[in-house]
Amino acid sequence: MTKSVRDVLKNKGNNVLTINADDTVYKALELMAAENVGALLVMESDQVIGIITERDYARKVILEGRSSLKTVIKKIMTTKVLYITPDMSVEEGLALMSDKRCRHLPVFEDKELIGIISIGDLVNAHVAEKDFMINQLEHYIHGS
Repeated sequence: MTKSVRDVLKNKGNNVLTINADDTVYKALELMAAENVGALLVMESDQVIGIITERDYARKVILEGRSSLKTVIKKIMTTKVLYITPDMSVEEGLALMSDKRCRHLPVFEDKELIGIISIGDLVNAHVAEKDFMINQLEHYIHGS
C-alpha cells in the first residue's frame, strides 16, 4: 500500500513552526536551531506569505555580506511557496521536491495549513515502505 503525505503527518505530527516577516534572520536561525529544523513558514494574519530556510540564509545573507542581526526575514524569504496536499503520495511529494529543488513543503487541506514536511520525512517514509515490502516478500518466499 502506497503511503500518503497524510500518513507521514500522522507519524510526524502537525506542529508547524512559524515566524513573522518583520523578525530578524537571527531570530529565525535561533528558532531553527532550538527546534532542529531547516525551515520556518513566514506568516501574516494566519496566511503563509513565505518560507525561510537555511538555504535562504546561506545564499542571501552570508554570501551577500548581510548581517543576520539586522536583516529582516521579508528581505530574504522565499515568497513563491510550493505546497502539497495530504492525499498526495510520498512518491509524488518526492518527485515535486526533486523537480522544484526544494526541501520543505507546507501541507494544505481545503486551504487550511495542516502541517509541513521535509524531504527527509518523505525519504524515511519511502524507505520504511520498501523495507516492509521486502520483509513481506522474504516471508512469502521462505513460507513463514
